[in-house]
Amino acid sequence: MNLSLPWLKPQPEPAKPIRGAVAVRRSVQETQDAQLITKQVTLVLISCVVFVMVMMLVADKALAWLDQPVSEVSIKGQTRHLDGQELATQLAQEIRAPLLSLDVRTLRDEALANPWVHMADVRRQWPAAIEVSIAEQVPVARWGERGLLNHQGDIFWPDLSAGYEFLPRLNGPAHETRAIIAQYHDLSALFSSYGIRIQSLTLESRGAWNLELDNGIHLVAGREQLMPRLRRFLSIYDAQLADKADQIEQIDIRYTNGVAVRWRTEERQEDAG
Repeated sequence: MNLSLPWLKPQPEPAKPIRGAVAVRRSVQETQDAQLITKQVTLVLISCVVFVMVMMLVADKALAWLDQPVSEVSIKGQTRHLDGQELATQLAQEIRAPLLSLDVRTLRDEALANPWVHMADVRRQWPAAIEVSIAEQVPVARWGERGLLNHQGDIFWPDLSAGYEFLPRLNGPAHETRAIIAQYHDLSALFSSYGIRIQSLTLESRGAWNLELDNGIHLVAGREQLMPRLRRFLSIYDAQLADKADQIEQIDIRYTNGVAVRWRTEERQEDAG
């Protein structure tokens, strides 16, 4: 009798893994992963290219909007002597480029070339305008026969056809304009207390001062002890000469104890009258 004892039966050996199959599965997985990464990278690159193209298109549109041809030039600032519309027309004729490409410094220099413009600031105003803010020259005196002086002592040369005769006329070396203006103000304060107005003040190259008064008298003051001489003259004039002013052509005050008077001839008196 044969007994079959199950626990005595030989157990089957477990199946051993096939090394080649595992390698194949790993290779397939790596290939799939690589393909996925490639697709993702490709998608990112395509997205970047599309984004760059869109941004370039937007930039072109923005640049086209920013760089439009200038259609308006406006002048800002209070003006009395300057024709703002004429200046705007003149500047518009000098514009050779669209708004963004325009050289505003060149346009500012063009504005400053106008003798009545003291300061200028040029700004772009989108979409298509130029704004020019100006400070006008303020004349305080005539300079010689053709020029004017502003409050800072700068000489400028506008068209003096008419309208500035009421300003005092100053003369002298160009580098002394500020000193001449200051001297004029000091002397005007002195003479005004005697009811006399200085029409002209000249500083000669050697430093001597000459004055023209509103009563037609030419005053030779010299270069030394100017204020003491003028005070002495005003005292003498007020006491002895005021009622004869229309007969006097010139007074030389360069003397220590008095003044030298040159009287008008009858012909000169008639011309003066």
